[in-house]
Amino acid sequence: MQRMKLDDVKKLHQKKYREEFGCFLAEGEHLVQELEKAAASNKALQASELYVTDHYADWESQFHKHRVTERVMQQLSETKSPQGIVARVPTSALQQLPRQPRAVYLYEAQDPGNLGTILRTLGWFGGFECLLSPGCVDPFNSKVVRASMGAIFYVPLTLDASLDAIQSDFRHPAYLALSGQPLNSEGFRNTDCLIFGNEARGIPEDLLANSAASTYSIPGCGQIDSLNLSASVNMCIYELMRA
Repeated sequence: MQRMKLDDVKKLHQKKYREEFGCFLAEGEHLVQELEKAAASNKALQASELYVTDHYADWESQFHKHRVTERVMQQLSETKSPQGIVARVPTSALQQLPRQPRAVYLYEAQDPGNLGTILRTLGWFGGFECLLSPGCVDPFNSKVVRASMGAIFYVPLTLDASLDAIQSDFRHPAYLALSGQPLNSEGFRNTDCLIFGNEARGIPEDLLANSAASTYSIPGCGQIDSLNLSASVNMCIYELMRA
């Protein structure tokens, strides 16, 4: 990973500069600890660098450290009360993770908290990769990274994945619909790719018209007509892993 001027590091809060420089920021002690753990098995992550205030000057790390002032840390941070430790991580290191037998495909998901929570779920259960369509929220957005609680360092990510390619790459894709079979149906156990749509619009019907994907539903007894995206993913993953 190339050396960067501090002024350029500060620009990594913006997507265009994350793409230009090929790296993103992970802020806080917990995320840095998870990064250190992940780097033990993913050598490409060892190119990460730390920016620390005096409070973390004695932090033992395999990464190169840069000491910065409290004022500079405020500029590197996107939180109101920075802990005083931020890592700069190469995005390429996360796109070299091994493929997994199952996947979650997100079509134009927009909420960074949802994506971070979904990554956290996939990291907890293991055996899944995350596929993102064009138009999805940037997975290297600081809110996604924080919400993932470090899972972003372990879950394989594929960006700009088309729905057509997903349906040809997986033998038993499935998506949720109100008229679908319940999750505890026998056929659901064979699902190898779960497809989820945008939080507000779902998946356009014309994209699914000729789809071979099976449809399932999460039965509910209340008066609310929809579930949060990350909650839906959590229930489906749990049901798959329960088999």
